[in-house]
Amino acid sequence: MMDKNAKIYVAGHRGMVGSAILRELQRQGYTNIITRTHKELDLTRQDAVEAFFAAEKPEYVFLAAAKVGGIVANNEALADFMYDNMILEMNVIHAAWQNGCKKLEFLGSSCIYPRLAPQPMKEDCLLTSALEKTNEAYALAKISGLKYCEYLNRQYGTDYISVMPTNLYGPNDNYHPTHSHVLPALIRRFHEAKEQNLPYVTCWGDGSPLREFLYVDDLANLCVFLMNNYSGNETVNAGTGKELTIKELTELVAKVIGYTGEIRWDPSKPNGTPRKLLDVSKATALGWTYKTELEDGIRLTYQDFLNNPMRAER
Repeated sequence: MMDKNAKIYVAGHRGMVGSAILRELQRQGYTNIITRTHKELDLTRQDAVEAFFAAEKPEYVFLAAAKVGGIVANNEALADFMYDNMILEMNVIHAAWQNGCKKLEFLGSSCIYPRLAPQPMKEDCLLTSALEKTNEAYALAKISGLKYCEYLNRQYGTDYISVMPTNLYGPNDNYHPTHSHVLPALIRRFHEAKEQNLPYVTCWGDGSPLREFLYVDDLANLCVFLMNNYSGNETVNAGTGKELTIKELTELVAKVIGYTGEIRWDPSKPNGTPRKLLDVSKATALGWTYKTELEDGIRLTYQDFLNNPMRAER
């Protein structure tokens, strides 16, 4: 268990996941949390990361920093997604080990699992078949990070763990028109359609892929729970165990926002992975379950979007 006064470093505290972990730690009474902005500490610079860890000596690290984006961003910047993510995670994990960090938690993504993995996906299906091509570069970087944690545990006896979240959404999300993930992109699109009184909205693909969504504050609660209650080389899936089609999601977002126009589909655009449902039995067996239902979470996220209009420009 982490002491309430232990020095805890949250990497990526300005992002959606990192900011949620920061809120959760503060909610639970942790008082010695350290953060750095990208301007203060570029995690892709090995010398800067090593100097930071040598000076601060954090006891616990939540590694939530990452270069992220949706299908378009992943397809357009394959090399960037692989390099930036791999270099920053290796720098942080290695420096944590060098400086005697008690425990590190690495945040990955469900895209690490094979494109056609048996559903729901168990943690042990990792590397059993081919990845989804549209986000292969990002997935390979994330796999490298979790494997490096595993190998440090095996070789040096560290206590580094990995968490693999399903599709996330919530406060402080990225609502960029082309570089965001599906749910925040839909929130922005339907909000603008409602504001402009547009007769229809066109969405990518055919609406058939199945997806699972987890509210980011629920993930943050799990992250702190695992830091205090789990050790092991195998990753832990983070999700709800529930799924819906993109078509159903789209209709739900339109309902929450109050858009009443037509929803059209463009099947010339990629669908992505046909299905991505996580097996969350391991987290459940450890004593954790999610709290926020999808419609409630979308309402909270939309309110955050309305309260912070500048986020739509990112």
